[in-house]
Amino acid sequence: MGAQTMVFLSQADLVHEALIEKGQVFATRPPENSTRNTLSTSKFHAFRKVRVTAMDKLVDRSKTEAAATGGALDEKTIEKIDDMMKKVLMTIHPRLDDFLPLLRPFFLKQCKQAVEVRQHQITLLAPLIEWRRAVINNPGTKPIFEFSYLDTLFDLKVEGRKDPPTTPEIVTLCSEFLNGGTDTTSTAIEWAIAMFIESPSIQLRLYNEIKSVVGDKKIDETYVNKMPYLNAFVKELLRKHPPSYILLTHSITEPVKLAGYDIPAGTHVEIYLPGIIEDPKIWSNPDRFDPDRFLAGGETTDITVVTGVKMIPFVVGRRICPGLGMALLHVSLMIARMVQEFE
Repeated sequence: MGAQTMVFLSQADLVHEALIEKGQVFATRPPENSTRNTLSTSKFHAFRKVRVTAMDKLVDRSKTEAAATGGALDEKTIEKIDDMMKKVLMTIHPRLDDFLPLLRPFFLKQCKQAVEVRQHQITLLAPLIEWRRAVINNPGTKPIFEFSYLDTLFDLKVEGRKDPPTTPEIVTLCSEFLNGGTDTTSTAIEWAIAMFIESPSIQLRLYNEIKSVVGDKKIDETYVNKMPYLNAFVKELLRKHPPSYILLTHSITEPVKLAGYDIPAGTHVEIYLPGIIEDPKIWSNPDRFDPDRFLAGGETTDITVVTGVKMIPFVVGRRICPGLGMALLHVSLMIARMVQEFE
């Protein structure tokens, strides 16, 4: 596309060949990184209280249209950050000049806007980063949270450099982390609500399952794995309506053959999910939204793609999303709480 060589994959067997059989060529990942450390099992469970508070806050805001109190940041600051993150997502949307640089003079206004958004991003997040840095460097200060993703970035070793990331670089890393985890989750929740509107019987069945498992208690993450229909609903949601129909770009590190074709190094590889999730050879009635397909005796799938490529909302192979476990829990918990609280 433009000056960049690109390859689109839309068949399960080609995706398996590229990302599983030849994953080292199609994607690389450092042996250890901050995101994986933050999303490790021990760190993940450490934030259970935060998830409970966040869910309570979501329900309260939905009921009263007012801000709930508590936490390290006031509601006004949170809203500013949320608005800024949305602007960043809109600004970094691919433009024509990204593929045809010779058209750059026609996009000077958009380039100027991107610089302004970037400056606003740094102005808003840098003070919070420096506040956390000061807390960590002061042994006498007891932080609100003992661990955060940000803590892993202060002394991060960057290949080819002696110095750790600068504050603007940390701003970028935090922004990517927030966008990657929030935009995709909110998209899944929106699709879930749309499915309830389209099929109220599904919502009622979920409600009855929650009632039978939890009773009158407030649902929390300890109950999620005890509800097969909820888990089947989330799987079908991610199959039929993944957060994005085109996965994040992969890049080839060296010349390689794929399906018999020679692919040069530096080629961008895009994966188009509808070609897989709508394939009648893989799924029965692929156009139908049917959570029952994942219940006992129905179709099977493995989101981590150990047994084969059927649905890959979290990518696969070396570039599989490190937040897979967190995303599944968050989506399941948020859907369950919303169904429990609202008709």
